[in-house]
Amino acid sequence: MNVDWFAALLMGLAGAGHCVMMCGGIASAFAGQVNTGQLFIYNLGRIISYSIAGAIVGAAVGSIAGLADNGLIGLRIIAALVLVAFGLYLGQWWFGLRHLERLGQPFWRRLQPLATALRQRQASYSSLFMAGMLWGWLPCGLVYSALSWAAISGSATQGSLYMLAFGFGTLPAMFAFGWLNHSLQQLLKSQGFRKLMGALMIVYGLWTMIIALRQLQVI
Repeated sequence: MNVDWFAALLMGLAGAGHCVMMCGGIASAFAGQVNTGQLFIYNLGRIISYSIAGAIVGAAVGSIAGLADNGLIGLRIIAALVLVAFGLYLGQWWFGLRHLERLGQPFWRRLQPLATALRQRQASYSSLFMAGMLWGWLPCGLVYSALSWAAISGSATQGSLYMLAFGFGTLPAMFAFGWLNHSLQQLLKSQGFRKLMGALMIVYGLWTMIIALRQLQVI
């Protein structure tokens, strides 16, 4: 497992508290109303949307950067900075990523009514899957941070697989939300947990940046 795949899984798993805060209301709407298979299909749709977004940014950046070694190292430094920014956001020390989330709000306002309508058709697996795919475009700093890493891949295939790994990293928190007791939910949403995970993201981002700078022989 290379550093990018590890970053994908780490970001997905470490963002559990953020997922509960951002999407807990959506997930809790299913608690006690759908079976395990239906909940999985809904989340699978969300993960597929992440994968599509990863393919788009990977292909776009690959065509621009030309896959030059120095260009990709430069992109890795930018992605490391985004990871640090997400760690600060997760730990509630700096909220700059909220500006990115706001950029996606107009687009999400158009999709939300359709997503809600599809989600209410709980008897239909296809409707739940489509609702999940629309949910995947919810503006989220965690997703945007992961996409910055998918862009490093420089290809549609690798960007897609990276976001697929990230999506499955978020799955435990979202899939288990309806079954978590109140105490565990509060733990995931607590400042202590979020700060711990935020600090972990910052350390990982700085470590990745140091590796990239050494490759450029800057340090």
